[in-house]
Amino acid sequence: MTDFMQQTLDRAAEQAPAWLQDWLQDGRGRWQASDLPTRKTESWKYTSIHALRQPFAPPEASSMALADVAVQLPELGGYRLVFVNGHYRPELSGAELPAGVSLVRFADADAGQAGRIREHLGTAAGRDRALFTALNDAALADGVFLEIDAGAQVEKPLHIAWVTGNQDSAFSVNQRLLVLCGEQSRARVIEHFASARGQQETFTNGITELLLQRGAALEHYRLHLEESAAMHVGGVYAHLGNDASLDSFHLALGSALKRVDVLVEHRGPGAHCELNGVYLPRGSEHVDYHTCVEHAVPGCTTDEVFRGIVADEASAVFNGRIHIHPHAQKTRAQLSNKNLLTSASAEVNTKPELEIYADDVQCAHGATVAQLDETSLHYLRTRGISAAEARVMLSFGFINEVLDAARCEPLRDFLRPLLAQRLSRDPALSRHLV
Repeated sequence: MTDFMQQTLDRAAEQAPAWLQDWLQDGRGRWQASDLPTRKTESWKYTSIHALRQPFAPPEASSMALADVAVQLPELGGYRLVFVNGHYRPELSGAELPAGVSLVRFADADAGQAGRIREHLGTAAGRDRALFTALNDAALADGVFLEIDAGAQVEKPLHIAWVTGNQDSAFSVNQRLLVLCGEQSRARVIEHFASARGQQETFTNGITELLLQRGAALEHYRLHLEESAAMHVGGVYAHLGNDASLDSFHLALGSALKRVDVLVEHRGPGAHCELNGVYLPRGSEHVDYHTCVEHAVPGCTTDEVFRGIVADEASAVFNGRIHIHPHAQKTRAQLSNKNLLTSASAEVNTKPELEIYADDVQCAHGATVAQLDETSLHYLRTRGISAAEARVMLSFGFINEVLDAARCEPLRDFLRPLLAQRLSRDPALSRHLV
């Protein structure tokens, strides 16, 4: 096993609270006993981790201001928690937590809170899953535990920003978020990954666990808006109880390496999951989404839609799997992945999968890879729209349906001009979109 994370693991062992030390040791043992994936590893066939084969220093505290962030943090009208290079910045955070919500950092947890965290930590991510989950466990010096009380109805968003600043050398950041939604609760959580201006080689290993108890409803947004030199390997793992509902939205701009695993497990009858995503790599960037939805009980539903626009010489990977277990009768599940290539050099590898072992189900899946429709381009041209602007308008329309699925209106208002600008470096070409 390469020692590219050795300094970070040693620093984590020094800084982690005593009640986490055995957790770190177990993760470190699993990490050191494993091999890094190669192109011969099926789940990494189209994604190279060659960029990680260099030493990464531990993150240092940074005094950077939010004005230095390349993509500014939106004002969403709720509570905001800001971390810079893995260090909590209270002066950049703001607003009081709403009633029914408690939040504690692992590093600040008292004995009772530590016991509560240990009770739930790893129940969704597991301790036998992906290699980089073991790495996250091994470097877990701090994290965030967010608990929504039973019956709480939280209207305003809970915004958690993970920001990477600049250091003298390449560095790594370990991120962990544990969300517990009590019975019949309702909340909205937004995770925002951002970078400082300029090129800085950073490696973020980010794991999020979402635990939804009976009747809970959670909107979860995970936005990857880092700069192109940033590297990120992470995952979102969710458990849904009886009649729980998860609305999960993912957005990724491309970077040197970006791999996100999403695993949703239906653990109680009547659970529902909406899983939507957009990815937009350009230049020589790369994005890889691997999703899996496990239907282990009857009467659950899943609607999954991912769309990607791949430009220039960029590449994208989408692997979506829906697994219907033998006892999961009355399941309804749909999976759709559509991709738009705006360059002859762009590349996408998509693989939708249905694995069904029950006979009373309604399931469908599909994937497409295409270029802009010439007939539609011609129609817009006959209406006096330039060819360049027509391409931007059609590209935005390709992802607009998924963007509209995001229920948080302030977030949609923030994302529309951002994505329009992403599709065209000339603001004049996107003037009709914002």
